[in-house]
Amino acid sequence: MTPKRFPGTVPVADVRTQAERLEAGQEADNEVCVAGRVLGRRELGKLVFLDLVDRSGRIQLLCDTSRSGPVDVDLGDIVGVTGRPAKARRGEPSIAVDELVLLGKIRSPLPDTFHGITDPEVRYRKRYLDLLMNEESRRDATVRARMITAIRAYLDGEGFIEVETPVLQPRYGGAFAEPFVTHSNYLDRDVYLRIADELYLKRLIVGGLERVYELAKDFRNEGVSYKHSPEFTQLEWYEAYADYRDTMERTETLVSRAAETAIGGTKATFRGHDVDLAPPWQRVRFVDALAAEGAWSREPDEVRARLDADGVDTSADKTWAQLVDHAYSHFVEPKLIQPTFVYDWPIETSPFARKTDDDPTLVERFECVVGGMEFANAFSELNDSEEQAERFEMQAAERVAGAADAEEGDPDFVEAMSYGMPPTGGCGIGMDRLALVLTGRDTLRDVILFPALRQHE
Repeated sequence: MTPKRFPGTVPVADVRTQAERLEAGQEADNEVCVAGRVLGRRELGKLVFLDLVDRSGRIQLLCDTSRSGPVDVDLGDIVGVTGRPAKARRGEPSIAVDELVLLGKIRSPLPDTFHGITDPEVRYRKRYLDLLMNEESRRDATVRARMITAIRAYLDGEGFIEVETPVLQPRYGGAFAEPFVTHSNYLDRDVYLRIADELYLKRLIVGGLERVYELAKDFRNEGVSYKHSPEFTQLEWYEAYADYRDTMERTETLVSRAAETAIGGTKATFRGHDVDLAPPWQRVRFVDALAAEGAWSREPDEVRARLDADGVDTSADKTWAQLVDHAYSHFVEPKLIQPTFVYDWPIETSPFARKTDDDPTLVERFECVVGGMEFANAFSELNDSEEQAERFEMQAAERVAGAADAEEGDPDFVEAMSYGMPPTGGCGIGMDRLALVLTGRDTLRDVILFPALRQHE
């Protein structure tokens, strides 16, 4: 049979709602057209019962062959149906079929239509089958999409403008990470896939746009874990005449509104914990959190000794900044379950943040943590070009000392700042990680439709 065209259709869920209002055995007067995939078939004499599934849900098709004609379809075929909303005698919302048209023929057999796909390798490598067979996977994709839509709506409503900055960059910066390197034949030079959007977005603040954001792919040539992916989606926004306190409030509002839109509320279950994303979130100073664990010191040997005593391998930690960050990620971060702002970080760990008024060794930076996972990072942005140049020199010293992923510096960015940059608050939120929280999944591979995978052997 040659697949045919089919007229405009309505979602299965809409027809199901109509059918649910009927009495058992009753058929409505109006005609409907739906389309979807056949994922169930049962026969009883001249009656053929099909389960039709589209993006909105599932509905039963009642095919009386004396009315609909022969039902020559296989599991997995895509069909168009014309008929009337009905409720079967046993109460199942249905469509009484007048005509059934084949729209797409399956050529490979489907996996188990009852249990779905349970093998993670198959789910990730053949996401199309995962979405087809697992309703929860379709739900997760929808939750993520609604989350992104809500975030854009919130920022647009607050006067931000969405912009695009280069993915291929002559210098990489804005984070501590290893880049992907490629070569431009036209430029006759190596270029880098961006690891962050920060330095270009702040150039736009210098240029007077004042409130900007970008939702974009970033790339880091590093390992994979439940919360790391070499290709990931990040939101960054920058707001002139704001500081990290203003940015805390905006972060709380943005995340809670995204949750309300995506999952209907602010409560979620993530990594076995019930969390509530409603403001206000708890706040704790970085130094205080480490001191409570007996892990705060300006002496590298003392920090290393505390980590060693807890059985932590510190062989890769070459500098004090690396040690204290390792101590934080080991002792503090895993214990922060409800959404928490950890603020006022050491200057050595934050080359783009403004110093605090009370302590020049600390900067106005915060990270957001929920369920033991960091998902956002923000600063009161440094806006003095001379001090920024000094910070890059500080990072160069870190690199010499063994911190391979320290900032390399960006003279062009320093020059842009020299024309005057207003006080600015900036924040970056990992969209994959936030989707992880809202869906309650265990790994980023579940919320990235096509995750990075090793070559299949």
